[in-house]
Amino acid sequence: MVIERFKDGQPRPVYERAATGRLMPDGLRYVDSWVEANFARCFQLMECDDLTLLMTWIANWSDLVDFEVVPVVTSARAAAALPPAGR
Repeated sequence: MVIERFKDGQPRPVYERAATGRLMPDGLRYVDSWVEANFARCFQLMECDDLTLLMTWIANWSDLVDFEVVPVVTSARAAAALPPAGR
């Protein structure tokens, strides 16, 4: 999960650049995104097998956005990773 904060609280430059494409390297997959109603933050779910792909994408946007990256898995995968009860 990528949490974006628009620099200077300005989402417009991000949307204008995004109109030309997401500037993602091959192998990085965009899943979906959600934006707070006040445009303070955007939450993007991205997938990749190579962290350098995500880092490259972040570098393409770091002039307009401050990023926080939180590795996540689905609830089903998290449940499967739990040790058996009683341990």
